[in-house]
Amino acid sequence: MARHTAIARERRDGPPPGGRSVCPVANTLDILGDRWTLLVIRDLLKGKRRYVEFSASPEGIATNLLSERLKRLEEQGIVESRLYSRHPPRSEYFLTPKGEELRPVVASMRRWGLRHISGTRVDEN
Repeated sequence: MARHTAIARERRDGPPPGGRSVCPVANTLDILGDRWTLLVIRDLLKGKRRYVEFSASPEGIATNLLSERLKRLEEQGIVESRLYSRHPPRSEYFLTPKGEELRPVVASMRRWGLRHISGTRVDEN
């Protein structure tokens, strides 16, 4: 409880940098609420690590959007990259502990979709 109180106290002075309000839902949506970001996080949770694996997802994210989302998630401390090849430079991507905290969020969205959206099913890939 004390942690939540400290966070609430920090937010009283105004929105966080780049935020539009002090609302935690609005600020979370500013980071995660576009068409692709949670799908990249979903893929990381499923064990995908390399750029080519993300781009092979059935939703077909464009390479420029994938690059931008990975960069933004890294800037937010949700994802970290590690170089696995120097020539040419190639990275693997991993969720940070902050990113791992999104696991129950994605799981809840999955359950909700299976329950309420006709035609959805468990993806085995």
